[in-house]
This record gives sequence, structure tokens and C-alpha cells, in this order.
Amino acid sequence: MRVLAIDVGARRIGVALSDPTSTLASPWRMISSSGSIQDDAVAIAGLVEEAARDGDAVSTIVVGLPLRLDGSASDQTSRARALAAALESVTGLPIVLQDERLTSREAEQRLALRMMNWRTRKARLDAAAAAVILQDYLDARGR
Repeated sequence: MRVLAIDVGARRIGVALSDPTSTLASPWRMISSSGSIQDDAVAIAGLVEEAARDGDAVSTIVVGLPLRLDGSASDQTSRARALAAALESVTGLPIVLQDERLTSREAEQRLALRMMNWRTRKARLDAAAAAVILQDYLDARGR
């Protein structure tokens, strides 16, 4: 069974998918946020169905929880929580909230090693951040 993870942003949502053994995370997609929690949840549910058609079904959705460095809620925390609740309602799958502090920075550093062009990196950053969130979840689960 695969695990899908999302990095929720105001304009874009990065999506990552694990391998069938739920060991390795890979950036998968980036979708534009509609601004509506419910519409975004339906769009992500469509990706869950697409992943099932392409291989193993998705067993869990991991939603990156944006927190400040001190652990307090940020401006985006309530949006991520609301999207997680909507996803649970739309898909019926278990939803896990995963701390995403510094994942975008880590993803940016990893992409910079392979891609010199900033615009190319920016286009892939959200999905790469989702992959970092997912890999953190998979690694913690394995312990």
C-alpha cells in the first residue's frame, strides 16, 4: 500500500507518493490551490484514485502541518487542519498530520544540488517539500 503526502500552500499544493512498500518517498505532482478547502480536497481525492489506477492503492494521506520554529501555529496551520478534515471526509482514508518545519528549506537545498536554474527549482519545490514530509513520516513510522 502506498502513502500520499501533501504540502499545503496558499497557491500550490505539492504532492508526493511512496513506493508500494511505503519505504521511499518521491515527488509526484503539483496542483494549483483553488482557494476552496472542499475543492482542493476533491482534487486530491482524484489523485488518490489516479494513484490506485497506476498501482497499489493509497492507504494513508499525510498532511504537512505548518508550524513556527517554536512549535506554535502559523497562519497556514488552520488551513492545513481544515484540508485534513475535508480529505478524511471525502476519501475515508486515515489522515496523519506531520510537522513540516524546515521541509521547504531542505527541499530547496536538495534541488539546488541538481538544478542551477532557480525557476526550474521553484516549479518543483512544492512536490519536493511534500516528499521530504512523506519521507520524515515513513522514517518515523519505521522506528
